[in-house]
Amino acid sequence: MTTRINPDRETEFLEMTALADMSAEDRHALLTRVRADYAAFQARGLKLDMTRGKPAPDQLDLANGMLALPGNGDFRTEANEDGRNYGGQQGIAEARGLFSTMLGAPPEQVVIGDNSSLALMHDTIVWALLKGVGGGAAPWSKTASPAFICPVPGYDRHFAILEEFGFRMLPVAMTGDGPDMDAVEALAKDPDVKGMWCVPKYSNPSGDVYSPETARRLAAMTTGAPDFRLFWDDAYAVHHLTEKRHQVASILEACAEAGHPDRAFIYGSTSKITLAGAGLAFFASSPANVKWYLARASKRTIGPDKLNQIRHVRFLRDDAGLQRHMDGHRALIAPKFDAVIAALEARLGGTGVATWSRPEGGYFVSVDATDGTATRIVALAKEAGVGLTPAGATWPHTTDPHDRTLRLAPTFPTLAEVKAASEGIALCILLAGLETQVASGEG
Repeated sequence: MTTRINPDRETEFLEMTALADMSAEDRHALLTRVRADYAAFQARGLKLDMTRGKPAPDQLDLANGMLALPGNGDFRTEANEDGRNYGGQQGIAEARGLFSTMLGAPPEQVVIGDNSSLALMHDTIVWALLKGVGGGAAPWSKTASPAFICPVPGYDRHFAILEEFGFRMLPVAMTGDGPDMDAVEALAKDPDVKGMWCVPKYSNPSGDVYSPETARRLAAMTTGAPDFRLFWDDAYAVHHLTEKRHQVASILEACAEAGHPDRAFIYGSTSKITLAGAGLAFFASSPANVKWYLARASKRTIGPDKLNQIRHVRFLRDDAGLQRHMDGHRALIAPKFDAVIAALEARLGGTGVATWSRPEGGYFVSVDATDGTATRIVALAKEAGVGLTPAGATWPHTTDPHDRTLRLAPTFPTLAEVKAASEGIALCILLAGLETQVASGEG
């Protein structure tokens, strides 16, 4: 039985009836109403930005105390090294110790760079192309058509690096427990496949947390290339949105146990922990890979910013201090994620026009709208004053074959702005879905 539209109880109606189950008459009536709602939202003249996952100013304020460090002219490390001078290629010992738990690697297998983990990923790709990595017979550039496995939806900047250097990108769907491992294992058998991107905890943008079985299979799988590498970007290792602090199996331990100790390159940073433009970046791996990395990096720099490492150690102090600091972030941004989910559920719940993630960490909400509507939704949002990440950004070459995935980034705007933007986004998703349903019914 189909309930008729009651204009005063539209939300209740939408929760009860999927658009696909409505009569053509009801869909037309609802489309007229939603168009009017959209016009009213558009008339508000808002200018809202939900495009990038940046920390908000109040998140950055949490680390303002670090700017006064190191104080009292004390620039010495615990080993009595002068942090103002050259040297210390691997990073100071106390900083490597502080972040080793977060990275799941022993301190001696951690390297600290400057502020950008993306720069470390870029560099290791370039060095692999020009110099090769352990286990390989030649640099990656000697492979006729090198390829990477790319879980989708995924991080646009990962894909941009590969596109810059001519890699083929092989999309693999996410499952909720990480990537589709049957597909990954099949692709990895190709000797031209040199690596794979992984965001193991609170994946960008799906929010997936890799299961222990996923980590085990990645570590143990047969690869056609003996120099295959997992690019393990643990960007959201401590970025929890609930009191539950999800853990992912140590990929270094899993690889060593599987007989592939050099398989994983681990990356991380404090960009979304302390100061986005003045944090620390990390590389961690096996002893052999750390030696390989430092040999390459020594040609590029005489040493990192050790004063910034000292600041981070004295400010955060230990792993417990790091967790307390991230609890402060959670208090600021979790309500914004709640606001996004509430708006989507209120406007779209039960309609069947979209599904969305309910992340327990990270920086994004991923929405799968009706196939063929993401580009339309982004355009509608722009016309209503809401900026969204371009449709297709979460796929290689910015081309989503289904034109359905949207990445919502609620951290940077204020809570009031997130509430307003989310209302508009949900409206745009419903409008685009209705347009498609009505056009399909008329066709």
